Amino acid sequence: MKYVKVLKKDAQKVKKDLIKKKILSRDYHSDKDEKYIYFPVTEGGELEREGRKVSKVEVDLGSFDTIGDIVIVGEDVSDETCNDLLKRREFKVVLRKKGIHHGEFRTQDLEVVCGENRKDTMYKENGVNLKLDVEKCYFSPRLSTERMRVAKMVKPGEKVLVLFSGIAPYCTVLAMHTKAGLIVGVEKNPVAHEYAVLNCRKFKNVEVVNADAKDFESSEKFDRVLMPLPKSAEDFLDVAVKYVKKGGVIHFYDFLHENDIPDAALEKIKAHVSKFKVLDVVKCGHYSPGKFRICVDFVVQ
Repeated sequence: MKYVKVLKKDAQKVKKDLIKKKILSRDYHSDKDEKYIYFPVTEGGELEREGRKVSKVEVDLGSFDTIGDIVIVGEDVSDETCNDLLKRREFKVVLRKKGIHHGEFRTQDLEVVCGENRKDTMYKENGVNLKLDVEKCYFSPRLSTERMRVAKMVKPGEKVLVLFSGIAPYCTVLAMHTKAGLIVGVEKNPVAHEYAVLNCRKFKNVEVVNADAKDFESSEKFDRVLMPLPKSAEDFLDVAVKYVKKGGVIHFYDFLHENDIPDAALEKIKAHVSKFKVLDVVKCGHYSPGKFRICVDFVVQ
């Protein structure tokens, strides 16, 4: 199999170019070593390597995200496998990723490979229904366990602020499974906010606001503040501290290499919070090899 050899720092740019030229092979895996990424190509390519074929078994074992009746597969998954997946599972749409999450709202470009020509769906989690457009809204179904973990900590009558609330998965799960007195979600993405309004309409104790977290204003002080924005959440810690009660809890999320847990996150918190006590540090799932999404639960003293 022919491969293109690329420095890791140039990998995403080259990959997009190969996809645009329609010569990135969907039937073989990319490979890597300490310095280079090797992309399989259908034409050209300066290296001959023994490639690893993409197998249906790997797809069946869960190397994809399922959101409602949509399945999202990686860039390297072939059309043949996508069609086979559609036949054998209760999916109506198969979408393929095009590049990585990008932009202010961390959305991801997706292409319809087979099935119905749409990117919106209804997703069910922990007893709530969430409608969304999977391309226009950032959403991770892999955080369902984490959302319930937080819900179990919420006490009756608590006021909860959810920054970067998206389509309102945290807001709705908390509304369904707790006796919180007030839940406020703040989301800047106008499309995600519109879905949040729809998803929260049956919960009387939930308010959703379409605003940048830094511009959010409220006369309320909250018992608990959630910050489910793993990249650059530290830039908004001042907002969280402003609105949390003394003795209140902040849930701070971060992406960290396993060797940096929890010290790197604690240093970020220390830069914005003068006095706090850590309750727990939780790994919420793998992000990439050796790297985890984590949550630091801490009390502001």
